[in-house]
Amino acid sequence: MVSWSRQRWIRGCGDRCGLARSRSRLNEAVLQELRRLLGDRLVTSRAVREQHGRDESPLDEALPDAVAFPSSTDEVSEIAKHCARHRVPIIPFGAGTSLEGHVLATSGGLCLDLTRMNRIIGVNVADLDVTVEAGVTRTQLEERLRRDGLFFPVDPGADATLGGMASTGASGTTTVRYGAMRENVLGLKVVMADGRIITTAHRARKSSAGYDLTRLFVGSEGTLGVITEVALRVYGIPEAISGAVCRFPDVAQAVGAVIATLQVGVPVARIEFLDEQAIRAVNDHSGLSYPLAPMLFLEFHGSPEGVAEQAKSVGEIVAEFGATDYRTAVDPEERTKLWRARHDSFYASLALRPGARAITTDVCVPISRLAACILETKRDIEELLLETTIVGHVGDGNFHVMILVDPQDPVEMKAAEDLNDRLVDRALAMDGTCTGEHGIGLRKMASLKKELPGAIDVMRAIKRELDPLHIMNPGKVFTDLSGAPDSGNPGARAAGEGATF
Repeated sequence: MVSWSRQRWIRGCGDRCGLARSRSRLNEAVLQELRRLLGDRLVTSRAVREQHGRDESPLDEALPDAVAFPSSTDEVSEIAKHCARHRVPIIPFGAGTSLEGHVLATSGGLCLDLTRMNRIIGVNVADLDVTVEAGVTRTQLEERLRRDGLFFPVDPGADATLGGMASTGASGTTTVRYGAMRENVLGLKVVMADGRIITTAHRARKSSAGYDLTRLFVGSEGTLGVITEVALRVYGIPEAISGAVCRFPDVAQAVGAVIATLQVGVPVARIEFLDEQAIRAVNDHSGLSYPLAPMLFLEFHGSPEGVAEQAKSVGEIVAEFGATDYRTAVDPEERTKLWRARHDSFYASLALRPGARAITTDVCVPISRLAACILETKRDIEELLLETTIVGHVGDGNFHVMILVDPQDPVEMKAAEDLNDRLVDRALAMDGTCTGEHGIGLRKMASLKKELPGAIDVMRAIKRELDPLHIMNPGKVFTDLSGAPDSGNPGARAAGEGATF
C-alpha cells in the first residue's frame, strides 16, 4: 500500500540522522523531569499527539511522543537542556499550516507547541517595528497594529504564527512590494540545541556587527534552534488602497502584462495569477461568478491620487496584452471579498475533488522566464488525468501547482510526484529555485541537493556545529548529515511506486 511506503519513508528520514526510534523515545524518567517543569502543560494523550503529528502536506502523520506547551523563553531553554541531556528530538510547532512535512515527528521525541507564547512585547510606533513572542499569529498582530495605524505586510494566506513564518522564511501576496520574512525580520531570540539563549540582533535598521545570524535562522525550519521572539518591521497603513481584477485570453499574455507592469516601475502591492481551473474553484467555493479564464488580481497602496494613477497605468498596460473586464475596487468590503477568494484558493481547490489530498508545488523563476515555465507546465498537466489548479505570486516569479490525488492510488501518487519532479527540474534549468516560500521540510530534500550541490555541505557543517546531537527537528532539510551519498537510502524514493517527497 502507498500509505505504508510513505510511513516507512518518514521513519527512514529520522534513522538517517542517527536517531533510531529506540534512542529518541521519551522514557518515564525524562517525562517526570519535564512534568516537574511544566505540570499539565506536558501532554502525552494520543489525541493531542495526533493533532501535532500532521500538517497540510500530503504526507501521513508522524506522531511525537509528547507535546510540551511552554510559556516563556526560559522554559524553552530548560526543556532544551533536558532534551539535550537525554538526546530527545525537539520539533517546534506553531499553527501546523506548513506544506512540506516540517512538523512531522520523524524520530518521535518532543513537540514544542509555542502557541501559548503569544505576547506582543512591544509596539514601537515611532520606529515602525514590533517585538512579539513566537506564538503570536498574523491576524493577532494585525488586530493589535491596526489601533496604531500600522500593519505587517507578510501575508502567506494561512493564519500562521510569526515564529513559524520566520522559521520557514514565509512570504506571500505582498512580497512584490514589501519583501518576504527575510526582509522584514530585524532580530530574533533563539534557544539553541543545548539550551543557550541568544539574541541575533537588536532593533536598529542596519548593523555590520559580525555574521548575520538573523538571516541564518530565518528559513532554518527549526533545525538549528527554537525561535522564541521576533522583532519585525511594520508599516503605516496606506492612506488609500485599491484593488483590481482582469481576465486574459491566455496565460502568456497575463504574464506578459505582469512583466511590463514591473518594468515600467508601477509600485503594485500585490499582483496574483489564477488559471481558469483555479477561477472555477474559487467561484464554486466563494460564490463568485468570474469568467473561466486566466486572471490577475492586483492591489495598489498610496495616496488617493497615487493609487488612482497606478490603477490607471496598469489598466492601460494590461489592455495592450488583451485584458478585458478590468475592474477596480476601492470599497474595503469589496476588496476583502476579492482577496478572501484568493486566500481561500487552497481549500477551494480541495473542494474540486472531495476526499482528495493536495500535492502542492512551489517553484520560483526569474520573471523573464515565468511565462515559459507556466506554459510548459500546463502542457505537462494536459497529459495527466488529474485535477489541478495553478496560482502564483507572479510579481516575484513564484507560482504553485496544486495536484489533487487519491492518496491510496499509487498510480496517481506517482504521476503527481513525477510532475512535481519535472517542474522542479524545469525551474532549476531556468536559474530558478525548487521553493520560493514553502521551504524544504521532508518533501524537497532531493531537490535541494540538485539546486545547491556545493553549498549543501556548508549547510550540513553549520548544522553539525550548532546541533551536534542532531536533536533539532531531525530528518528535515538534509537526508544525511554525514554528507555521504544518498543512493542507498530507502527513503530517497518510496518503495514500490517511485514517488519522491
